[in-house]
Amino acid sequence: MNDGQSTGSNDRLFAEAISCTRGGRTLFRDLTFKLAPGQAGLLTGPNGVGKSSLLRLLAGLLQPSAGSCTVPMAKALCDDRLALNEQLPFEQALRFWARLDGRVQADVAAAMARAGLAHLAEVPVRYFSTGQRQRARLARTYLTDARLWLLDEPANGLDTDSVAQLGTALQSHLDDGGIILAASHIPLPIPFDFTLKLEPLEDLEACL
Repeated sequence: MNDGQSTGSNDRLFAEAISCTRGGRTLFRDLTFKLAPGQAGLLTGPNGVGKSSLLRLLAGLLQPSAGSCTVPMAKALCDDRLALNEQLPFEQALRFWARLDGRVQADVAAAMARAGLAHLAEVPVRYFSTGQRQRARLARTYLTDARLWLLDEPANGLDTDSVAQLGTALQSHLDDGGIILAASHIPLPIPFDFTLKLEPLEDLEACL
């Protein structure tokens, strides 16, 4: 493979010796891992080690400073961006986003139900609580046809019932042949095929 990011019809996620440098600082170096359809990976480690940057890199929003990666063409990143018009009722905001993203509007009702937000369809997004806003972000992910879900702290702000509901949605995606790579400080209720713990590079280099 060539240096940089390669995307195509490949249904697997494969990262080979990728490194990421931002603002002159190397966040991580020489990471290699792979996920096949139906598999999930977990990213752990303290804040600032590059978990979010790794997800954004795999989403195509950043370029690796070294190495290469192959990802499914259909992918969705769920991070701290709400990306919904907060002045609109939730259902209308989702439909507007679906039209921008080219998704089928009929999927909106199912996505709201999967996120446990169907009862808030007519409530403007600006009134949502922290947990409801997190579930709204997840609803955007459920609305896509992406095979690869890149999830940045998907359980943040969720209560116990909502975490269980999230686990059901994640497992359903895996059962359908999807792939998940999630960064989380909170235990997620699905089995993971590997856990990748990122460490501060300065700490590792100090031990050498």
